[in-house]
Amino acid sequence: MSTFENTKKQSEKDLETIKISEDAKITTINPATGDTLNKYTMHNEAQALQISQKTYEQGSSWKETNFIQRKKLFKNLAVVLRENKQEYAEMMTNEMGKVIKESIAEVEKCAWLAEVLAEKGAEWLKEEQVNAGGEKHIITFEPLGTVYIIMPWNYPFWQPMKVGLLPLFAGNTILLKHAKNVSGSAMIIEEAFKKAGFPQDTFRSLIISHEVSDKIIASPYVQAVSFTGSIGAGSHVASVAGKYIKKSVLELGGSDAFIVLADADIKKAAKAAVKGRMSNSGQVCIGAKRMIIHKDVLEDFSNEFKKSASELKIGNPLDKTTDMGPLVNEKAINNMQEFLDDAHNKDASVILGGKRIVKKGFYFEPTIVVEGKETLKMSSEEVFGPVVPIIVVENDEESIKKANNSIFGLNASLWTKDLKKAERLSRKIEAGGVFVNSISKSHPLIPLGGIKKSGYGRELSHIGIKEFVNIKPLNIYQ
Repeated sequence: MSTFENTKKQSEKDLETIKISEDAKITTINPATGDTLNKYTMHNEAQALQISQKTYEQGSSWKETNFIQRKKLFKNLAVVLRENKQEYAEMMTNEMGKVIKESIAEVEKCAWLAEVLAEKGAEWLKEEQVNAGGEKHIITFEPLGTVYIIMPWNYPFWQPMKVGLLPLFAGNTILLKHAKNVSGSAMIIEEAFKKAGFPQDTFRSLIISHEVSDKIIASPYVQAVSFTGSIGAGSHVASVAGKYIKKSVLELGGSDAFIVLADADIKKAAKAAVKGRMSNSGQVCIGAKRMIIHKDVLEDFSNEFKKSASELKIGNPLDKTTDMGPLVNEKAINNMQEFLDDAHNKDASVILGGKRIVKKGFYFEPTIVVEGKETLKMSSEEVFGPVVPIIVVENDEESIKKANNSIFGLNASLWTKDLKKAERLSRKIEAGGVFVNSISKSHPLIPLGGIKKSGYGRELSHIGIKEFVNIKPLNIYQ
């Protein structure tokens, strides 16, 4: 009997002997009001393993579907997402505070990704032939099985879709463990796949504890793991996956540099800086988290940045005219205040905002801080909120040095009118991706991922779709 069969039999035995404990529930809270939204019963270990087993077994037939069938289903999914975008957007907004216009755009982006995969997926997975001395050498791209994706709350739909859709199109099945505070989003994402006509158990959501999550990784029903979140949690997930020799991809924290050189279009850069830092209330993995500004344009940039940020309308996230909603919870508010306390202790200049907004919910002012002689915590740690430091530099070389002086390496943004210089400097920036005269953003055709403590592996594009396949050469000799 194979090792897999032994492990599988043991898991099945465990399912028989584990008793269903009293149902554990979690409660979701509306961050704009502090009111209770819903209560969800968590899956216990036995239930989670049963769902995982079903998803694993569904993979046997799912991988046999052809690209024409998958293309049709992905197009159906895009239709379902667009037809239900208001419902899905309201769920996101109520669960984590994203303003409704951003939530609707998020659902639209998920539909776009599904359409791109319907158009490009088969081409990206097309078998390749090489001349290596034999009769025929074919490189194939076969699914691994079930990919377990552990996702954060800040983009409740886009995160699972950008991570899960590519391996799904490649013939893998998907298990989603979403953040508990967006459990409603997790459930309706699963329902969206059912509405689109995907086979039962092709994409399932689990509401489980971290302890049960480790058991899912260890089980024979999961062949690979993708995690998006903090460094500490990512390190733990990777260690569990590594213990069981399972492929993992990590997208971890970021402290992306937003570099403005002396010859940049200052008004354009400052306006983009507001979007890059303050969208989603600053709760963006690839957000512009460190403004690195040439001294010659410091005053002009600071004034424009401050003016644009101060014009943001903050309030009810369900109001279509609102630009910025609340932070996700009370802890996020406290984190922002800790960054500001550190800035005050180091004599930094707070030129905008700097405190909690006194009203119901978890609101914090858009805040801009100019760093002095001492390095601020907000300049070296990830800030997940609408607080940003301005770091002043003497020249282009110092800009790159400051940008690279970080444990993170997710994305970076560089602003200059000299495109030749931009390309030269971009190659010196230690990051997973660089955007010139644009904020960092994800795109279905561009690989996304980090280096250093920002993780490893890539999502999206023809590169991302190959992260969770068996790249298998067939070598035929006469």
